[in-house]
Amino acid sequence: MESVKMRTAMATKREYRRMEAGEEGEELGEAEWARRAEAQRQRRRRGQRYAFSCALFASLNAILLGYDVGVMSGAIIYMQKDLHITEFQQEILVGCLSVVSLLGSLSGGRTSDAIGRKWTMGLGAIVFQIGATIMTFAPSFTVLMIGRLLAGVGIGFGAMVSGVYIAEISPAGARGTLTSLPEICINFGILLGYVSNYAFSGLSEHINWRIMLGVGILPSVFIGFALFVIPESPRWLMMEKRVSEARAVLLQISESEAEAEERLAEIEEAAGLMKSMKSEDKEVWRELLNPSPAVRRMLYAGCGIQLFQQITGIDATVYYSPTIFKDAGIKSDQELLAATVAVGFTKTVFILVAIFLIDRVGRKPLLYVSTIGMTICLFLLGVALTLQNHAVGLMSPRVGIDLAIFAVCGNVAFFSIGMGPICWVLSSEVFPLRLRAQGSALGQVGGRVSSGLVSMSFLSMARAISVAGMFFVFAAISTISVLFVYFCVPETKGKTLEQIEMMFESGDEWGGGEIELEDTQHLIPSIKKSVPLG
Repeated sequence: MESVKMRTAMATKREYRRMEAGEEGEELGEAEWARRAEAQRQRRRRGQRYAFSCALFASLNAILLGYDVGVMSGAIIYMQKDLHITEFQQEILVGCLSVVSLLGSLSGGRTSDAIGRKWTMGLGAIVFQIGATIMTFAPSFTVLMIGRLLAGVGIGFGAMVSGVYIAEISPAGARGTLTSLPEICINFGILLGYVSNYAFSGLSEHINWRIMLGVGILPSVFIGFALFVIPESPRWLMMEKRVSEARAVLLQISESEAEAEERLAEIEEAAGLMKSMKSEDKEVWRELLNPSPAVRRMLYAGCGIQLFQQITGIDATVYYSPTIFKDAGIKSDQELLAATVAVGFTKTVFILVAIFLIDRVGRKPLLYVSTIGMTICLFLLGVALTLQNHAVGLMSPRVGIDLAIFAVCGNVAFFSIGMGPICWVLSSEVFPLRLRAQGSALGQVGGRVSSGLVSMSFLSMARAISVAGMFFVFAAISTISVLFVYFCVPETKGKTLEQIEMMFESGDEWGGGEIELEDTQHLIPSIKKSVPLG
């Protein structure tokens, strides 16, 4: 069998050499073959670097979300003292951003189809800047809420469209890594928020939280510059019939002209005659709200992962980490904020591990590790807080504090390994082109609503059943998320977006089989027949 494979590979190589030779069909010499192979490697590296740069610039939007999550956990301590806000107002202020960001996410789908992916990101950055500026100079809770609502809309725009843009510009083999970059930026933003809390905590209570919020405007300035560097999504350009521009972008991120033409043909076939339909938007929403079995599987995977990412309590852990550590026994504000910096650092480090593994190990194995690890850490945190508050004398208070910090850091570490980044990847790659913008926006609904509900109810629920009780609830939900991964999430590693669509159409992945690449042949016409390469 091995000898047959070797002979086949050698024959393929000889055939490729003959195709690359001149019109007479003469075989290339070894020196010329080596030169062309090296040129191909150089072009591949250039394409990968270019795609990475585009994805990185598009991911800057996520820093805004991360910074807001991180900085608010500490800034709220001083807002309470300066503006004299109540616990209920604190919950509304913290949690409303997640809910109101839905306005940006839902309108972002339609806006990104109308004006393009990258200019939608720019619009989101401008709206966020206005909201952040209002919050920085807010004299009262009412004005603070107005700025918070505007910032939420801006974050919703950016969070929705950046994942779509990166998925559409990334090569299949690197899409998992590149689509995870927003999650890296979220974690980096959270860490910056924690560091900002700690750095400015020594200033006056009237000034420190304003500086903490004001620093968050800086990332949106860089987003403005990035828009003049990155190209538009080639898939959006094809939807607009701007074929030459789409081809130019694909040539910069592909290994060869042949590959660029092949991807162009795939996108053209997937796009079909969408723009010729006057009722396109209504048809898309009708298809999503009255789905076929294939679209229903897409919705289960793409929206379900968004839901479980939030209802397992990650936002409560990040937003209210000072409350958690205070319940564990830490007293001073400085020590509380120092502990949150450790959480932010852990979250950022482990997201880098996920980026390294996601296109090597695959989505599903990392999700198993993530959900199981989160379940254990959430349960352990509940146990630590219970013993600290109801078993005084059985262990040293310092042991309880260290155990709580370890459990919180472990929870965010396992979240960053799988559930955090893979949520971005799956929600942007499971929907076909005709449904991608609206499907991704719909996926944000479950995630943002559940995030808002968790954030806005955590303090009230913790007062009713204790902070420890809340984490036992989160541990139970995390157990259910393991079953969700098993039954509803397919493996998409290494597949093009068009192949993933075919996988959902066939449903083989849910039956235990893996779709073969040959099964996608009827999805697109033969490249040799449809695209002249010579």
